[in-house]
Amino acid sequence: MAGLIKRDDVDAVRDRARIEEIVSAHVTLKPAGVGSLKGLCPFHDERTPSFHVRPAVGRWHCFGCGEGGDVISFVQKIDGMSFTDAVEHLADRVGVELRYEDSRTGAATGRGPREEPGRRQRLIEAHRVAAEFYSGQLFGPGAQAARAFLAERSFDRSDAERFGVGYAPTGWDALMRHLQGRGFTQAELVASGLVSQGQRGIYDRFRGRLVWPIRDVTGAVIGFGARRLYEEDQGPKYLNTPETTLYKKAQVLYGIDLAKRAIAQQKRVVIVEGYTDVMAAHLSGVETAVATCGTAFGGDHAKVVRRLLGDTTAGGGLQLASGASLGGEVIFTFDGDAAGQKAAVRAFGEDQRFHAQTFVAVEPGGMDPCDLRMARGPEAVRALVDGRVPLFEFVIRTTLRQFDLDTVEGRVGALRSAAPLVAGIRDRSMQLGYARSLARWIGLDTDEVRREVGRAASASGPATRRPERRPEVDAAQGPASGMSTPVLAMPDPRDPVARVERQALVVALQYPQHVPAAFDDLGEDAFGVPAWRAVHAAIRAAGGAGTGRTLGGGAWVEAVAEQAPEAVAPLVTEMSVAPVPEDREEVIGAYVADVVRALADLGLTRRIADAKSRLQRLDPAADPDVYRTAFEHLLAIEAERRRLRESA
Repeated sequence: MAGLIKRDDVDAVRDRARIEEIVSAHVTLKPAGVGSLKGLCPFHDERTPSFHVRPAVGRWHCFGCGEGGDVISFVQKIDGMSFTDAVEHLADRVGVELRYEDSRTGAATGRGPREEPGRRQRLIEAHRVAAEFYSGQLFGPGAQAARAFLAERSFDRSDAERFGVGYAPTGWDALMRHLQGRGFTQAELVASGLVSQGQRGIYDRFRGRLVWPIRDVTGAVIGFGARRLYEEDQGPKYLNTPETTLYKKAQVLYGIDLAKRAIAQQKRVVIVEGYTDVMAAHLSGVETAVATCGTAFGGDHAKVVRRLLGDTTAGGGLQLASGASLGGEVIFTFDGDAAGQKAAVRAFGEDQRFHAQTFVAVEPGGMDPCDLRMARGPEAVRALVDGRVPLFEFVIRTTLRQFDLDTVEGRVGALRSAAPLVAGIRDRSMQLGYARSLARWIGLDTDEVRREVGRAASASGPATRRPERRPEVDAAQGPASGMSTPVLAMPDPRDPVARVERQALVVALQYPQHVPAAFDDLGEDAFGVPAWRAVHAAIRAAGGAGTGRTLGGGAWVEAVAEQAPEAVAPLVTEMSVAPVPEDREEVIGAYVADVVRALADLGLTRRIADAKSRLQRLDPAADPDVYRTAFEHLLAIEAERRRLRESA
C-alpha cells in the first residue's frame, strides 16, 4: 500500500496550483476588488454571488453556505475526491512529482500510485486521443449499424456528441495505428487496455462496436464500454476496458463527470443499469443519473457516491413531506424481473454505507429508462424517479411475495425470511417502524414480529446491529469531502466592537506585510469575541504577523489554519477571503495600520474602563498608596491612548 504523500510535496502542489484557474473551470469569476474574485457558488443554488476567491492567499469561501478551503479542498468537494486523489490530480496538472513515505515509520517509500513519473498522464492522453478517434468514426461510411442502434433508441447526432459516443472500426489495428502515429508506444497501448495481446500479436480490443467513453470525476477518459453490433461478433454483448492503473471497475461510475454537479446540489443520485439508460435519464432531465460499468454496485461505488452527497446527515436522513431527504437520496432503478429484484437485494446490503435515504424505482411493465423514454417520453422517466419507494420496503415486500400469506405456514415462513432483513436496518427508529409494517403486511401481532426480529439480530451477532458510522477520514491525510465541522457561535454583526476585531484579523491574514509590529505585541485578551480570540490564538501560534511577512500569501494562511482547532479553521479560511472595504494597492498599507490602531484603541479603552472600575472600588483614605498607584496606572493608559490617537 502506498504511504502518505510527503508534506513538502503537498505544499508544493498547493503553491503551484493556481486556485483561480482551478475554480474558473467550474465557476465564472469576476473581479470583486483588488486581489479578489467572486461568482455563483457551485455548491448551493443562489442568484447573488457569494462565492469569493482570493488568489494571493490561495483560499475560497462561500458566504452563503459557509463552505471554504484551499485549492485541494475545492477539488475534493467539486469532484468528490479523497484528499490523496485530489493532490495527485493537481500534481499531474502542475507538474509536481510526488514522493511517498510509510505512514507508520515516516520513512520514504520511493513509490506511489504511479510507477513512473508522467505515465498516468500519458495513459490519460492516449484515452483522450482514442475517444476523439472513435467519435470521428461514428459518422463515417462504415458505421451505419452504430448509427441505426442509436436512432432506434431515439438518440440523434447531438445526443451522441454530448455523451461522446463513438464507433470502433471492424479492422484489427485501426486504433493502434492511429495512436502509434501520434507517438504512443506499444507498451503504453498495452498498459492502457486499448489493445490486447494475443498469440498472433497485438490488436485493437474494441472492433466493430458502439463505444462510450468512461470518464472519472475530473472528466478525464479512463476507459471505454463497447456494445456488440454484428451477429458474427462472438464476444460478449458488452465489453469494457480491462483493469488498468486508470480503470478500476469496482470504482467507476459512467456519467459521474456529467452528474457530479447536480448530485452535489440536489443531494440525490440515481443509479441506472446501462449506458443508454444514463443518456435517456439525462436527456429527460434526470441529471443525477450514473451507472456501474460491467459490475454490480458495490462498496467502492458507495464511497464515490457518499463523497458527492456529502453525508451531511447521519443515520439515514429525514424525509420531508415533499419526498426529499435532508440527508440525501440514493435511488436505484432496476428491471422488474427476477434479476432486478436480486440486484435490489444486493443494494440493500450497500444501503448501510450511506448517510442517506435509499430508494428503488421500478417501472411496473419492466421497462428501463431508455425504453420508457422511447415509449412515453421524458416525462415518464422523471415520473419513474419521482415515484420511488424506500429500498427497505421494496426488498421486504419482494421477499414476502415468495410466500402464500393466506396460510399459517406461509406467514411463519415469511416472518422468518423477512425478520433478518428488518434486523439488519441500521437506524433503530426505522427498524422499529419496519417491524410494525412487517406485522401489518403479514397479518401477525406486532409483538410477535418484534420478538422474531430480536432473535434474528441475536443470531446474526454484532454484524447485524451495525453502529452508526462516523464521517470517514481519508486513510492518507485529509478529511473526506462532506465532513461537517462544528462552528463557533458568531457575534452580532451589528456590534461595532466585533466588527473592528474581525477586520483586524482579516487584514492580519490577507496583508501581513502591512501589519504594524504592534499587532504581535497584543496579548491573548486583546479580543473580546471568543471566536475572534480563537483565531488570534492561531495567528500567535503560527508566529504572528511577523512570520506572515516572511511566509507571505497562501503559506501564511495555511500555517495559521494548521494551528487552528477544527472548529476555528473555517473562520481562518473565511477571513482570508473576506472583502476588504479599502483594498487599493496605493492605500492598503495605511488602511491596515488604521485597522490595527483602532483595535489597539479598543483594547486601551477596555483597559481604561477596567482601571476606572477598580479605582472606584478603592477607598483613598483607607489605603492611599494603593489608590495612588491605581490612579497613576489609569493616567498612564489614558496617555498611551492619547498618543495612539495623535499618531493617526
